Amino acid sequence: MSEANPDTAWIAAALGAARPQAIAALLRSFRDLDVAEEAFQEATLRALRTWPRNGPPRDPAAWLILVGRNAGLDGKRREARHAPLPDDAALSDLDDTEGPLAEQLDAVPYRDDILRLLFICCHPDLPATQQIALALRIVSGISLARIARAFLVSEAAMEQRITRAKARIARSGVPYGPPGAAERAERLSAVAAMVYLVFNAGYSAGTGSERGALCDEAIRLGRVLLRLFGTDPEVMGLLGLMLLQHARSPARFDPQGEIVLLDDQNRALWSRPMIAEGLALVDKAMRHRAPGPYQVQAAIAALHARARRPQDTDWAEIDALYAVLERMQPSPVVSLNRAVAVGKTRGPAAGLALTDALAAALDGYFYFHGLRGAFLMQLGRAAEAREAMTRAIALAGTAAEAAQIRQQLDRLSREAAHPD
Repeated sequence: MSEANPDTAWIAAALGAARPQAIAALLRSFRDLDVAEEAFQEATLRALRTWPRNGPPRDPAAWLILVGRNAGLDGKRREARHAPLPDDAALSDLDDTEGPLAEQLDAVPYRDDILRLLFICCHPDLPATQQIALALRIVSGISLARIARAFLVSEAAMEQRITRAKARIARSGVPYGPPGAAERAERLSAVAAMVYLVFNAGYSAGTGSERGALCDEAIRLGRVLLRLFGTDPEVMGLLGLMLLQHARSPARFDPQGEIVLLDDQNRALWSRPMIAEGLALVDKAMRHRAPGPYQVQAAIAALHARARRPQDTDWAEIDALYAVLERMQPSPVVSLNRAVAVGKTRGPAAGLALTDALAAALDGYFYFHGLRGAFLMQLGRAAEAREAMTRAIALAGTAAEAAQIRQQLDRLSREAAHPD
């Protein structure tokens, strides 16, 4: 809310918290993302007019579902017997009835509704960029302008992207009923992947970027999943992983916006409360003895978080965990990350050997050439290191990534000019 109305900030918080459940229930009613969104917006406008005067309802989500459904039905005139929306003054009388009415209208458990909404946003027919944009717009309610700035495109281009995503979903004939147990497990995996995509879109952005706020939103969505699936160890692992990684954000860039490598970061700047929460989630997940990829990645992040100094890092355990992750989720990128641990435990020659074995799969990847250049530097092979880093700069996805490699090239030049 604006600074002129600090006492109404609770409204924004209540609306944001209720949005996923309300939108999900409205979507199931109307089978149309646009209609559901418009109905929620109408309910939101009513809330902004009535809640400051009458106070919050006991169940904001149920209130929004009821008013939004009335608005959607009235707007479409689907049922002649349905009465128009009551006057704003009458809405305060809903306080004692909104819960039971919403229960009658919504026999489906709300967690299935929200899971359905999240799964629709990450429909497999949609490219990852459209999945993320749709989730941010529909589930999170982030404005079109902010999403466009986060992805460095025009507002018109982002609107087209979201419109195409909605149209593709409409054509796909997605069912809106509650998912069965097997389908729910499949959907949860897809939703978790989409949430982590949102996080990585923000984590890879430079300091001060609009995209950096995406990490906070991904963590919020992770908390929604944890509320829905509080005993699922992979959901715990996902949220723990994001918290542990995001805890390092204050130290990841210098004042000029250039990347600070992990070993060079000021660990006093890391968020200790965020680390504590992440570590607790990792420990709780591991007690279930049902390891999965997010838990393994979170365990790796936990080892970094527990090390007060770079030299305290248990690289041997990180190497072992990456070996587990390679078996669970074979990927050249996972193997490349393991090469870092191998270089720390067995030396740069071993790390370079593992890295070079990935050349065919990762020749177009910035980090491959950057890591290879770093190993070559450690081995004193300056000319080859310079060539690898020049290639990395050409492939860098952000200015900060390119600047970080240039720093290492400058170091090579200085060492060549002053070999002593």
